[in-house]
Amino acid sequence: MSRTLRTLIGKTAYVETMFAAIERLRKNGYGIDLSAAPESRLLCGACGDFAEAADATVEEIVRFEGDSNPDDQAILIAVFTPCGHRGLYVAPYGPNAPALDAQLLRALSAR
Repeated sequence: MSRTLRTLIGKTAYVETMFAAIERLRKNGYGIDLSAAPESRLLCGACGDFAEAADATVEEIVRFEGDSNPDDQAILIAVFTPCGHRGLYVAPYGPNAPALDAQLLRALSAR
């Protein structure tokens, strides 16, 4: 399945694959994998610390959509965590998103 994203950096819109977006962000220092944890928290893959969504700094959000299937929705978020790591959080979104991811996405977007 090929996913593309439409994101805005500065004032230039462009399309890239999820792989290309992850590679670009990894080259810019986002080397840690982050995951959703209960109570709308992020789990740092480097040190195992938990971060409240309100304490994390969202530095970039890129959204991916499939060509015709609403189930092909994902989001990639570049985050600076309170423990000092820069990482990436990837999650499905939309009506079929797992509860942990949906709660965390709501908390991150409420900031």
